[in-house]
Amino acid sequence: MEPPLFPRESGQFVAEQSQDVFVEEEGVWKVAEMLYNLRGKDELRASGWKKANPLAPSPTSDQAFNWVFVVDTMNFSFWPDEATRQCEVTFRGITHTGYMTLCAAITRAMEEGVPITDPKFFSQISMDELAHILRSDNKTPMPMLQERHKVLTEGGRVLLEHGGSFQSFISQAENDARKMVELIVKKIPSYRDEAVYQGKRISLYKRAQILVADYWAVAAARGEADIINIDWLTMFADYRVPQALVYLGALRYSESLMHTLKSGELLDSGDRREVEIRACSIWAVERIKDRLDELARERGSNSGGINSVLIDFYLWPYAKQHHREMAHIPIHHTRCVYY
Repeated sequence: MEPPLFPRESGQFVAEQSQDVFVEEEGVWKVAEMLYNLRGKDELRASGWKKANPLAPSPTSDQAFNWVFVVDTMNFSFWPDEATRQCEVTFRGITHTGYMTLCAAITRAMEEGVPITDPKFFSQISMDELAHILRSDNKTPMPMLQERHKVLTEGGRVLLEHGGSFQSFISQAENDARKMVELIVKKIPSYRDEAVYQGKRISLYKRAQILVADYWAVAAARGEADIINIDWLTMFADYRVPQALVYLGALRYSESLMHTLKSGELLDSGDRREVEIRACSIWAVERIKDRLDELARERGSNSGGINSVLIDFYLWPYAKQHHREMAHIPIHHTRCVYY
């Protein structure tokens, strides 16, 4: 079977044929200018990872890399069925929703003495044990508990087969970001985020890429050897960053798609419109990165090493911080383990 296009090539392939999602160059330039003015800031540095996620353990902690693996393996589908009924986790006096409920729950478990970052434990964790770890403050549980249990135990077994830690597993990829992604999607089925578009196999690899990016960020914060080929990674195609890209004008949805999303219609994983939203987001960020490099050359400076990963690291919290201003732009809803 022909292998799928990698995410960057997939983004370009879909963007060139997309029927309902369009990359807008004027918006691309606007976002590039905004990021150019922020170069050198902590939010656009890999070492700013801990600041961006204060719930994570210290990067120097022995548990940091395994914490990243546990969280990224279950990092999918946090949106509520009803906006007024969200899973909530209060930790250290702050109530969290969405992705941060997972981070809070895992760190809470660590503080309670649960060995949740030990593959020997989480490879065999029971459904009831995981449900308790991920417990909500209210009657709305975290979505897809059974799927989270399945992927976590599956991932734990893979780590045990390869040295017993995420670090030992990923070391097989020789500090090469591309090889890391390839290794992850080869060995762990839940990370195989692929689809067929216009008869072509494509890949989006949201969680595989963010797992590598988080590994890179922890390593950078620890001052360890840099990972090569990190610029091979794209943004992480989810449902929040596309919303930010539409708000900023770098993406445009057709009237038909906008109507569909506003109606609350669920899109299946692999649906043409869902693939276009995610793949065109990848290509929009690639265009933003290219424009950043052009700006730097035109102005005789440098882009500050801003790559697609760092652009995503900036846009995701941007979407959360500006959620009220962009509330008129609907996110797409797809229940799956890929994002």
